[in-house]
Amino acid sequence: MSFTTTKHIELCCTNCGHRMVYEGRQTTCPRCGETILEACYDLEMLRQTNWVDQLATRKLGMWRYHELLPILNTEHIMTMGEGSTPMLKAQNLGVMLGLKNLYIKDERQGPTGSFKDRQASVAISVLRELNISEAVVASTGNVAIAYAAYAARAGIKLWAFLTSQVPGEKMREAALYGAEVIKVTGTYDATKAVAARFAQSKNLFLDRGVKTIAAIESMKTMAYEIAEDLGWRAPDWFIQGVSGGMGPIGVAKGFQELIELGLADKVPSIGIVQSEGCAPMIHAFKAGQRIAVPVENPQTLIATLSTGRPGRAYEILWSLMQEYGGTAETASDEEAFEAMRLLARVDGLSVEPATAVAFAGLFKMVRSGMLKPDDVVVINCSGHTLPVEKHILGDQWARQVDVSKVGQTISLPEEGLLSALEQVDTTVRRVVVIEDKLDAARLISRILQTRGQYRVEIAADGMSGLELVRETRPDVIITDLMMPGMDGFQVIDILKSDETLSQIPIIVLTAKELTPRERERLSNQIDALLQKGGFVDEELLQSIIKTLQ
Repeated sequence: MSFTTTKHIELCCTNCGHRMVYEGRQTTCPRCGETILEACYDLEMLRQTNWVDQLATRKLGMWRYHELLPILNTEHIMTMGEGSTPMLKAQNLGVMLGLKNLYIKDERQGPTGSFKDRQASVAISVLRELNISEAVVASTGNVAIAYAAYAARAGIKLWAFLTSQVPGEKMREAALYGAEVIKVTGTYDATKAVAARFAQSKNLFLDRGVKTIAAIESMKTMAYEIAEDLGWRAPDWFIQGVSGGMGPIGVAKGFQELIELGLADKVPSIGIVQSEGCAPMIHAFKAGQRIAVPVENPQTLIATLSTGRPGRAYEILWSLMQEYGGTAETASDEEAFEAMRLLARVDGLSVEPATAVAFAGLFKMVRSGMLKPDDVVVINCSGHTLPVEKHILGDQWARQVDVSKVGQTISLPEEGLLSALEQVDTTVRRVVVIEDKLDAARLISRILQTRGQYRVEIAADGMSGLELVRETRPDVIITDLMMPGMDGFQVIDILKSDETLSQIPIIVLTAKELTPRERERLSNQIDALLQKGGFVDEELLQSIIKTLQ
């Protein structure tokens, strides 16, 4: 970094409020024994020095906010360009869900592909400042990889304890960076216990996850970036798939600090999602309980979210969600993998299972009415996909064309190639979409074309839709109801009165809340009714398949 400075930082106990000077090694409150401490900074001084104006002159990256991170001297910062990840507007998914302002904080673009790069950068910088040369960490994958990479750069030996549920590819990546990888057969909570005993026996520094000051402090930088990208304002919602909960806790702290700095007007409501097979926080929240009952035997394929004992972290989240609003949802592994496939095919984003859990929870929040169409929603895309595609695509993810025996020259004989291609031909279903909103029509087309042999043709209004139906005689019609000129009700009436067209199945996809009279008008005329903002592509596809049977 090009700047050097020293600063005064205090620690504040999250339980009793006791404050003490930060020296880097404190782990508990001397008054009450609390193990989660927060770093506190001189925010008034930053306001007086026009700190926000200084940001505009600095290079991109998390450390442009160094005054608000727990490093006493910036010469000790260990960075690889983490932070300043983009906020992507989920245009297609937003149309599907009826959310006008759905944003994805794309943390996949960190140095090792996850938001844990922020945590590793701050944690390893602190170790470097304390002159610690050897450390122990327990992980479900991403933390071990990120810490291993940054530790290698800092010359720190890392012992990484990983649960046996972690994919082998992740373990090998951590080992590639030089970490000593110890595979523990047991739950993540058991793995943490083994790591703690090892660190104690060897008198080594133990990273304590959410209880480590660096963890919360690093995560709050996402809040700074989100606010800055939104023109120094807060979104209405921040949503994340959680295990220990440090992400939302850190983000909430970041917005609290921004309020004190005069750069935000609120803390967003917090949406947390956990895997159905390990959801102690969600069960406690829905039961109105401040303390979560541990899950001793997690039942999920998504190892990164298999923390059965959230402990004090959930209590802090509970308090934040009571104060600022929030909700909690579970998602099954199947729902998560379906969301992963959907996000990849609809908006071109390949995400890790923990992120897919968050999106599956998002779908449920939309359906329940918790999220409103005009809400500004930011969802943490916490990391890139892992080698779990077999759970999403199965074994038959590609069709095979064997042309190895069709001639021996470089240019393949045309007849042989065409013959081979005929092997993968399937029945093409023709679909007409009548929709005046082009984005919505293209989205429907995209959904169908990624799920089978569908030829989709689009009409922008009722009159041209009728002409297209008469011309092409499709296998199924998908129509909106509210359109300029001839609306969907009139289109359906005309189609059903024409003997040559009356048998074509009709699916209505609309944002309109139908009155009882309108529902009666459509009864016995349409084959399916789907609500815009409440469907995902599997429901649309299944409706089409049903009408074609």
